Amino acid sequence: MRSVWSFFASVKLAITLLIILAFAAVVGTLIPQGQAPAFYAARYGSLAGVLAGLQLTGLYHSGWYLALLFFLALNTVVCTLSRLPGKWRRAFGPSVESEPAALAALRVRSRFGKNAPVEEVRKSFAAALVSHHYRVQSRAGEKRSHILAQKRRLGWLGSDIVHLGLLVVICGGIVSGLAGFRTHLELAEGQTAGVPRSSFEVRLDRFETEYYPQGMVKAWKSTVTVVEGGAAVLTRTIQVNRPLTYKGFTLYQTGYGLSWDRPTLEIAVRKKNDPGFVRTVRLGVGEKAAVDDADVTQISVTRFVPDFVIGDGSQVETRSEEPNNPSALVEGWRGPEKIFSGWIFANYPDFETMHSGTTTDLSFVLKSFHGSEFSVLEAARDPGADLIWTGCFLVTAGIFLAFYWPPREIRIVLDEGRERTEVTAGGLASKGREGFLAEFESLMNSLRRS
Repeated sequence: MRSVWSFFASVKLAITLLIILAFAAVVGTLIPQGQAPAFYAARYGSLAGVLAGLQLTGLYHSGWYLALLFFLALNTVVCTLSRLPGKWRRAFGPSVESEPAALAALRVRSRFGKNAPVEEVRKSFAAALVSHHYRVQSRAGEKRSHILAQKRRLGWLGSDIVHLGLLVVICGGIVSGLAGFRTHLELAEGQTAGVPRSSFEVRLDRFETEYYPQGMVKAWKSTVTVVEGGAAVLTRTIQVNRPLTYKGFTLYQTGYGLSWDRPTLEIAVRKKNDPGFVRTVRLGVGEKAAVDDADVTQISVTRFVPDFVIGDGSQVETRSEEPNNPSALVEGWRGPEKIFSGWIFANYPDFETMHSGTTTDLSFVLKSFHGSEFSVLEAARDPGADLIWTGCFLVTAGIFLAFYWPPREIRIVLDEGRERTEVTAGGLASKGREGFLAEFESLMNSLRRS
């Protein structure tokens, strides 16, 4: 049992666990967390399965990461319990008695005589120490009296309060890992979606994208309404760094997307042999538009691809949802008869792949395309957040006590001599020894003259 206790009280174990956790945090930063499997498949290829198997795509909720936190918490508890009783006794229950020889061996010490009875010297010394904000305890004997003066006693417990704060932070991390979650909501204007593990829904009333004059995105703004029990509860505008919190759930604005399910396209129809002939038609996917030409009476768009690529099996696919290589599959009709079809490209207006059984003089240019924007909100519930903030406060308080509130202790032994009282004094300070030495010497000089 003692060996197990010594193992978990080991500083080496704490350092090892902290190194592993730091390495895991680096990995969790490099690998995006909590994304859909398709995201990892597109980004990491065959490694996606390995990453998912090692739980590196949801690292902070993984069993092995939570186990590391548990062992670090256990190590912190054992280390604290091993050292706390001695520190507590030193701060709040020290022995008042001291040996003159032990005080004379201290680096901060003084020895002198006073022409007054022991009891009178004890009372005057105690009053002087109290005036310097020391907490004084004394014990009188027949021929020897003892004085113990302490200041800033909580400084002895600074490191233990840091340990307590770390323990609370770790507990908060474990609670968040077990009970917390994050998920993304993709909402178009007017759309409502339920927040998982909650009793309410969120409706997107309006979504705006603001741009800088240079064309870069300045801000995304989502005006949302919280709906609970069929009734609107509140309406707020969410921006980056301005989330909405309701019943322990927080909604963050994380981005936006473009939906290409029903885009609106603008296509220019031209004649190769007649530069003056230009017709512009606007239509959506699955719609037909009149061309007013003898050879082609209507055109239609049967498919739109935002990022055209030919994939496996010579099938047309899209590499992403960003309009990097937008293209449309156009069909030409003469009455009920389809006479040609082919792909046209916005980035390559002079290139088209028309397959036709009938020769036509027309050419087509994809001038513009408009997808519907949707807002991407992150819904998060972090039940350990309050614990983490409390732990951070305790860590800060402990560091302050350890470094800026060092304890000071003065012990004095008064021995009754033949003609005077012999005074032996010694002092201890955990930090700031030069300042303590100056205070001690000033105090001893004052006691000599009193």
